[in-house]
Amino acid sequence: MNIGMFQAAAAMNANSKWQDAIASNLAAGSVPGFKKNETSFEAVQAGMMSGGGAGASGSYMLPRSSMGVNWSNGEFRHTGVNTDVAIDGPGFFEVQLQDGSMAYTRDGEFGLNSRGQLITKDGSLVMGEGGPFQVDLNLGAPISISAIGEVSQGNETMGKMKVVGFNDPQLLQRSGSYFFAGSPGLVAVPVDDIRLRPESIEGSNTQPMAEMTNLITSMRMFETNSKLLKMQDERLGKVIQDMSTGS
Repeated sequence: MNIGMFQAAAAMNANSKWQDAIASNLAAGSVPGFKKNETSFEAVQAGMMSGGGAGASGSYMLPRSSMGVNWSNGEFRHTGVNTDVAIDGPGFFEVQLQDGSMAYTRDGEFGLNSRGQLITKDGSLVMGEGGPFQVDLNLGAPISISAIGEVSQGNETMGKMKVVGFNDPQLLQRSGSYFFAGSPGLVAVPVDDIRLRPESIEGSNTQPMAEMTNLITSMRMFETNSKLLKMQDERLGKVIQDMSTGS
């Protein structure tokens, strides 16, 4: 077995996944509340080598990448729009998608539909602790959202926004650029101290310059391992040719 070929191919695969994560981060860099993907690398034991080999145990290692989400806050920007709101700290807004399922988002760039319901940009319903919010469009009174999530129309409070946390946010499944869906093992936990920024939105926590630097690094690593793989292939081809000619 040519271990060098396996290691170079595994490294290329890991770097390819890193490039995919970087491309996703750059594409969604302007989406409010977007949380960037982060890639980590580790060496994992893949098998045993006959006749000793690397290490006292005779094992050989292959590189592997894994992906997670960076949950740090993005920069906050005041918009002056009364239906915009940002979460300053942990938690997610709960929304009801158009198929009836629940999802979670950090994107608080909300608005009202023609029926007076508070919605996300794609028309999903923003959930309060008592269900969706319903505004009387005929009143003409302004809508406001307080720092603790109370939604009011004029002097009437219509409910409180549902902000939820989770036992392990890494179990959330990304759905599009600004939604997350639940998964097995994910448990909702209360957010003890809800802190919102009214008339503001949270920007993406992606840093374009850092992502471009990572992209260059990843491409160079991919090219290096591609050359190593080619060298190992040529070396193996020469061995086979020498064996077939008996030289």
